[in-house]
Amino acid sequence: MKLLNLKLHWQILIALALAIVAGLVVGQDGLLLGVNVVAVFDFVGQLFLNALKMLIVPLIVSSIIVGVAGIGGSDALGRLGGKTLGYYALTSTFAIVVGLLVVNLVQPGVVDGSPEQVFGLSEDTEELKESLSDKGADDIVAIFLRMIPTNVVAAASAGQMLGLIFFSLLYGFFLTRVANQYAEVQYNFWQGMFEIMMRMTDLVMRFAPLGVFALVAETVANTGLAAFAPLAKFFFTVVAALAIHFFVTLPLLLRFLGRVHPARHYRAVSPALLTAFSTASSSATLPVTMDCVEKNAGVSNKTTSFVLPLGATVNMDGTALYECVAVMFIAQAYGIELSLATQFTVVLLALLTSIGVAGIPAASLVAISIILAAVGLPLEGIGLILAVDRVLDMMRTAVNVTSDSCGAVIIAKSEGEQGILEQEGKRSAEAAPAN
Repeated sequence: MKLLNLKLHWQILIALALAIVAGLVVGQDGLLLGVNVVAVFDFVGQLFLNALKMLIVPLIVSSIIVGVAGIGGSDALGRLGGKTLGYYALTSTFAIVVGLLVVNLVQPGVVDGSPEQVFGLSEDTEELKESLSDKGADDIVAIFLRMIPTNVVAAASAGQMLGLIFFSLLYGFFLTRVANQYAEVQYNFWQGMFEIMMRMTDLVMRFAPLGVFALVAETVANTGLAAFAPLAKFFFTVVAALAIHFFVTLPLLLRFLGRVHPARHYRAVSPALLTAFSTASSSATLPVTMDCVEKNAGVSNKTTSFVLPLGATVNMDGTALYECVAVMFIAQAYGIELSLATQFTVVLLALLTSIGVAGIPAASLVAISIILAAVGLPLEGIGLILAVDRVLDMMRTAVNVTSDSCGAVIIAKSEGEQGILEQEGKRSAEAAPAN
């Protein structure tokens, strides 16, 4: 009973610790009553992940429509949109530069011997190479074309969030341009849907410790520790770069741009960060992020409903940083020295692809393949990083979500909202100024 009375983030932390132990003990072939334990972990984890994903489309549509309609005029919408995109571009650039500096300083790929012998290419390398061989810069253009969907229902079904967000932005904007008798009914409908989705989020989050335990235990059981030995230097280079962005860059932005205490913010959004780590999906974590930022941090609904859904799709600080470090690592492993001009190309492509391929499965691997092709590096180099990609994916997703939440706070403060992070655990009555 005492365990159930703990705050949610403590419950999730305990579940994470137990999951690591359970995964190491069970291994890939562990049996319980004749049943493969990893299969049980996978079943429970997928149930939790599916429950979160179930909320994404109706939550994104309702929150953006309500948020944009609440903002009102085109000037206010343009101002908020400009601040949001400016913040996302700024933090992603900072993240990539941090990654570039750390990987050049540590040089994790500089070793004696061939990369195949030292790192051990994955047995799936050839299959991966074949599946990614047709990826190139044209894919970025094609992805951005999907920003304007020909069928919004099909876009929602396919998980094309950029198209869904674009449609929702237009819908919310023109909701304020129709006659009042129509606008009021529409606004109340979408507001009601948003409130229902947040209540459903609260229900799903009651099972978060169990879902987190299953997802992490499965990953640890399948990955183990042996795969990390040859890639330890690369692994810790990425972790160090992510840590600098997480513990230095973002807190400084919170302190000087948002004028709030970083530790207070991190405590407020800790359930979302732990959920992001376990699910490795910014989109799946979106319902939890919105709940934490609005209820714990005290940011108004009109800001969270605009900033966070957009951020979950286009703001990928951790992903952009990882892409940059991975490409530089592969170049170093093959003994290829990239010029400053080529490194600048890597930075630019990492920034673009972190936005463009967000809706594609295995997005980082596709993005890395695009960058490798653009700078003339061997595509099979992706096989060097496969063994640790899943764990690093969990870490960089947590960084992505942290940046989104920091953006919501900073932008809300710039809009003059009061009471943000002043009363943890309760939404300030002043947090949502009257429209």
